[in-house]
Amino acid sequence: MEELPYAAFDADNHYYEALDAFTRHLDPRHGWRCVQWAEIDGRRYHVVGGQVSRAVVNPTFDPIAKAGAMHDYFRGNPDQKSPLEFLRDREPIRPEYRDRDVRLGVMDEQGIEKIWLFPTLAILYEELLKHDPKAVTLTFTAFNRWLEEDWGCNYRGRIFTAPYLSLCDVDWAVRELEWALDHDARVVVMRPAAPTTRSGQLSPGDPAFDPFWARAAEAGITVVVHAGDSGYSSQGYAKDGFAATFEGAGRPSIKVLAIERAAYDFLLSLSFDKLYERFPNLRVASVENGSEFLPDLFRKLKSQVRRMPGYFGDDPAESFREHVWINPFWEDDVYEVVDLMGADRVIFGSDWPHIEGMPEPLDYAAEVKELDDDARRLVLRDNALALNERRAG
Repeated sequence: MEELPYAAFDADNHYYEALDAFTRHLDPRHGWRCVQWAEIDGRRYHVVGGQVSRAVVNPTFDPIAKAGAMHDYFRGNPDQKSPLEFLRDREPIRPEYRDRDVRLGVMDEQGIEKIWLFPTLAILYEELLKHDPKAVTLTFTAFNRWLEEDWGCNYRGRIFTAPYLSLCDVDWAVRELEWALDHDARVVVMRPAAPTTRSGQLSPGDPAFDPFWARAAEAGITVVVHAGDSGYSSQGYAKDGFAATFEGAGRPSIKVLAIERAAYDFLLSLSFDKLYERFPNLRVASVENGSEFLPDLFRKLKSQVRRMPGYFGDDPAESFREHVWINPFWEDDVYEVVDLMGADRVIFGSDWPHIEGMPEPLDYAAEVKELDDDARRLVLRDNALALNERRAG
C-alpha cells in the first residue's frame, strides 16, 4: 500500500448489512411482500417478495470471505485457480464492516480520509421486487431508516452513505430524496436499470421522471448509478440470475458482462433522452460498473448526431463528459478512461471490502502511477471531494 502526500477519498466502499437492516423499520404486516428471513437446511436466507434469494451465499456475512479475496483472479489468475478456490478462506465478520466508529479507525490506518459507502445486499433486491412497486418503496423506506440509524448519511464529515432510491414510483423517489437531503446526504444511489413502474418499464430519462431529476439537479446532489442486479438476461447463453455469475466457473461466460452492459444502456439512454439538456446542473457518477464500454458509447453518440441532425441541442459526447464521472474497475485501463473523459471526470473506488476489490484501498494507487501528480490527485481525491459537495442549481 503506497503512502500518498494527502489522504485519499475512496468513492466505492461497502458495508455488510446488519441482520435486521431490512426489517427493523418495516411494519411486520408487510414482511411477506418485502424481506423476511427463512432457515433452509440449517442455513439462513432472505425471502424477498416471496422468493428465496441466493444472490449471496451467506447473507448473514458471518463468516465472510476476506477483502480482495479475488484480486489475483481479476489480475489475470497467475496460478490458474478456479474462481471458487479464492473464496474458501473465510473469517468471522470484522467489526469495521458494521460499526462506523471502528470503520473510522480502519480508514485512518488505510490512509483514507473520506468514503462513499454503498450497500451489499440492497442493490440486489429491487430486481426481485420490481413486480410490486409498492413493495419496493416499503422495503427501501425501511432500509434507508436503518442506514441513517446505524451509519448516518454524513458521519463526522468522513463517512457518506448513499440512501437507496428507485424511480419505480416518482412521487416516492422525490419524497425519499427530500428525506435524504434533510439528513445531509451527499450522494444517493440507484441501480442501472430501466425502472419498472405501475404502467410498465420506462427509460430512466423519460419525462415521467423529471420531478426527481429536477429536484436532484436543484439540490446539486450527486446521483450514483452503482452495479447491482439489473435483471439482464443472457438470452440462453448462460444461466440467468445474479447468483449464477460464478456457476460453471471453470469456463468463460457472457454472464460476467452483464454489469457493464447494464451501465452502458443506462448511461447511453440518459444521453439519448437529452436529460442533461433539461437539467444542466445534474451530476451522475457511475460506480463499480467498469469502463470498457466507453469507447463504443462515444462512437454511438457521434453516430446518432450524424443520423439525426438537429435532434441534440448540445453535442451529446461533450455533454456526457460534462455531467458524468466514471469509476473504472481497477483492472481496467485507467489511462484510456482518462484520455476519453479527462482526469477531472475519473474517480477512485476500491470496492473495499468486497471480494472483487483491493485487499487494501490504496493498492489502487499503483494503477494510476503514470499520471502526473495533479491528475493523480484529481482521481484519488479531489474529484470525489467536489462531487461530495452539493452544487446549487
